[in-house]
Order: sequence, then structure tokens, then C-alpha cells
Amino acid sequence: MHYELLNHTPDLLALHAADRGRFPYLMQSSGDIGWDMLMALPQERRIYGEGEGAAFLDAVRALPREATVANPHGLPFTGGWFVYMGYDLLSEFEPSVPAAISDSFPLAALCRVPAAIQLDRASGRCWLMAETAAQLAELKAALQTVPAFAANPVQLAALEEDPPHWYTDAVVRLKDYIYEGDVFQVNISRGWRATLHDSVRPVDLFAALRRANPAPFSALADLGDAYIVSSSPERLVRVHDGWVDTRPIAGTHPRSPDAAEDAALKQRLISSIKERAEHVMLIDLERNDLGRICQPGTVEVNELMAVASYAYVHHIESNVRGRIRDGVDTVEVFRALFPGGTITGCPKVRTMQIIRELENSARRAYTGSLGYLNRDGTLDVNILIRTFMQQGQQLRFRAGGGIVADSDPQRELQETRHKARGLLRALGVEQA
Repeated sequence: MHYELLNHTPDLLALHAADRGRFPYLMQSSGDIGWDMLMALPQERRIYGEGEGAAFLDAVRALPREATVANPHGLPFTGGWFVYMGYDLLSEFEPSVPAAISDSFPLAALCRVPAAIQLDRASGRCWLMAETAAQLAELKAALQTVPAFAANPVQLAALEEDPPHWYTDAVVRLKDYIYEGDVFQVNISRGWRATLHDSVRPVDLFAALRRANPAPFSALADLGDAYIVSSSPERLVRVHDGWVDTRPIAGTHPRSPDAAEDAALKQRLISSIKERAEHVMLIDLERNDLGRICQPGTVEVNELMAVASYAYVHHIESNVRGRIRDGVDTVEVFRALFPGGTITGCPKVRTMQIIRELENSARRAYTGSLGYLNRDGTLDVNILIRTFMQQGQQLRFRAGGGIVADSDPQRELQETRHKARGLLRALGVEQA
């Protein structure tokens, strides 16, 4: 392994914009916590489409694993693979869930990545990491001439959303399922579609989204003929130092520009018996999921019901973790946790079946995951909410919410609009 500490911080988005072939995947945190990472010098990129989910999982199983990788500086990524999994990959884990509606967006992706530029937001230190001296030299040479990046304005040619009555009708149907005892909660979503002006590139969209809706698990990923542009606040799963942890988000209130009203909204969220009950139910679901791959007696909630505030919403977040069992491989980790319980519901398998029945399109990237897998088996992947899917100048995104017995259809519809507000603002659309 080869490392070098830089005496400056390069513009990672500018590097991607100038040479996406060399720098295809950008992951960014927010504020003064976490890491920004620009993965570099890709090798063996594989994009999986419809019907190729089993081939993707076989490829992940076949990846070589090293017992240890030298990491004296404590960097999150030490060479390995970029990983993307569309939500609809779930049918490979749960055959009882019908296949998704046909869709052209990639189902999954796997790319060997031997190098990266990594910025620690807390310390401001920026590192080059490469597996070979030649790769480190190539990275250093690329940093000598970083073209200035100026984002083009995001301009829309067209925008449409699913009819509101479709969502409220789905909420009513879900409440019937709940009253009948099928499920306790289901996370149902609705979609928006846009056509971008010819001048708008994915890098422009990401720049606008980062301004409008910064979040700790943001990502910009080049999938060839498709792009993922995301400002997600949620982690699905991390495996590190013998621990596996997940950070569920469940419970949402809108924010207010007025400080006093915003504080009251935050307090109302954490004081809500309904929101707290839903959150505890999903913590139990995640504890059960982790129990499938963790040593008995080690699963714990080490952070309970923290309120995190983002650009347009307050969320309740917790952290659940356990000691991973010896011999558990990456596919078993994904099988246990993917897709996240916060974006499916409880009980998980039945809710995924109902989502398939009621939603009007495949989800693909939305509520899927992306992130990195190191050669020693450590990994960190997000849940892709607050996420654009871009193909050419065509754009799609979705937003949803967890429906329970006492959900009000109109309030749930409004919650989807609150969650989509940052995405719409990045497109230049202001909502009341």
C-alpha cells in the first residue's frame, strides 16, 4: 500500500467532471464529520441489468479477501470495490417477492478500484491512497492540472409527478392490510419525472443538490449510460473492526425557517408517541436482521433516538450494532440487511410483497444502496433516498413514507413532498 498526505485539498467534483473515466465515483459527507472520497483508476467495471442479479451476487461471492491490509492512517477505503445494488435486487434474496416491473436503469454494479483521494472533514487532512507506486504517481500527476469547475445552471424542460390520488388510494389500501393483520407498517413511495435542458450534466445536478440538500451519505456514480446523483442521509450497513452496524432513520417532521417554530417542530417529533413507537418497531426489526450474522448476545442499540436536522426535515435516528460472526461473507451481510427495514416496513418480507403489488414502477436505485467494499471484507454502504436517477436528459426520483394504522392519507402525501423538497429545489422548483 502507498499513501501520501497532501498539503492542499483538491476539488474532487472538478476532478470527476474533468475525467470521469479516471474518477468515476464520488462519495461525500456533510458538515465537519465523516469522509469525502473520490475513487480512482477503475478496473474491471461490470454493470448488471435486468435478469442479472444472480450473476452480480456470484461475482461478489467470488471476490478475493485478504486477512489484513496495511492502513496506518485509519482511512475508510484501502482498495477494493465500488458496489451498487438496486432495490429490485431483493428478489434474489427473497424469491417470494415477485420480480420488478421491467426497467432500463442498471440493477447493480461492481467495479475494482485500487486508488482514491480521501478527505477527513474533521481534521481537514487529505490523503492519496493507491495499491501500487505507479498508481500513486498517476494520481499525483492528475492533481497537477485540475481544470476549474463551474457548474451549469440546472434548467428543466419538463416535470411531472404521479397523480396525488394514486398515493392516497395506496395509503387507504395499506391501512386495510394493517387492519387485517397482514403488516404493521409499509413504506410506500411515489415518483417524479423530469426532462433536463441539454446543457445539464450529472455533475451540474450534483452540485445543485449538494447546495440545496447536503447530507452525510451523498454520492455521484457513473454507471456508463446512467448516473446516480444522491444526497442520502442514511447508512444501510457498515462492517468495521469486527463490528457490523446499521443506522435506521424512522420519524420525520418538516423544518421551519423560523427558529422558534423549528425548535418546536423538533420537540414535537421526539415527543410524538406515534413516531417513537414506529421507531422502536424498526429498531427491533434491525436487531433481528443483525442477529442473523452477529455473535449471540452482542447486538445492542448504542445510540437511541437522536434527532438529526437536515435542510428540510428533522429525522429520528438510532444506531444498532453487533459483533460479526466469524466466516460471514459479504453476500450474507447484504442478505441480512438489504434492503433496509426503514424503506420497506414490518414484517419485512410481507411488506416487500405489498410494495411490489401497489407501486407503479420499479424502484431501481431508489432505496437501493451504494458504497465501498475493502479487500479485507470491511465495507460501508448507504440507503439511496433523496436520489436522482439520470439517463441522458431524463431524470427520475421518488419519495415515500411509512404507513401505519392511524396514518392520514393527505398528511402522508404532504410528507412525500417535504422529503422531495430538496430534490425539487435542486431543479429550481420551490414548494410551499
